[in-house]
Amino acid sequence: ILMSLSAIAAPSLIDFIVRMRVDNEISTLYRLLSIARNTAINSGQRVTLCPLNINNNCGTQWQNELSVFIDLNANNRFEPSNNETIIRIKPATKEGDKLEYGLNRSRVVYAPTGRTTGWGSNGTFKYCPKDHDDKSRAVIVATSGRVYASADNDNDGKDENRSNKEISCIN
Repeated sequence: ILMSLSAIAAPSLIDFIVRMRVDNEISTLYRLLSIARNTAINSGQRVTLCPLNINNNCGTQWQNELSVFIDLNANNRFEPSNNETIIRIKPATKEGDKLEYGLNRSRVVYAPTGRTTGWGSNGTFKYCPKDHDDKSRAVIVATSGRVYASADNDNDGKDENRSNKEISCIN
C-alpha cells in the first residue's frame, strides 16, 4: 500500500517542487528588474542589468549570476575604479535550467526616466526548468520600462506572453 501511495504522490511532489522553483525565479527576476528601474529613476543614473563575464563586461549567459549596477560611462562594463556601484546580484539559476533573453542580447539598460534605452533592452526573459518545458514562465520588459509576468491566459496549464504565445525554450 505504501509503495502504491508513493508511486502516486511522487510525480505530484516533483511537479510542485518544479513549479515553486520556477515561481521563485520569476519573482526574483521581476524584483531585480524593478530594483534596476527604480534605482535609475531615484539616482538619476543609467542602470544596467546583465550577466557579467570574468572581465566585468556584459555577456549573454543569462543563466549565470546577474548583476544590477550603475554604469556611469554607459560602456556596459562594471568598473569599480570608475566609482560604479553594484546595486544587487542574483545568483545563477539551478544547473540545467535555462534563462534566455532575446537573441544574443547582453543587457537591460534603464535611463533615469525609467524607460529602457539602447537596442535589446526591451524583450522577454524566458525561464525553462530542465525536463519540464510545460512549466516555463517569462518576464516581459516593455520599452516603457515596465515589467510583466507571463500568465496562463487560456487555462491550459501553460503560461503565455502578452500576445498569447506559449512560453517555451525549445527552438
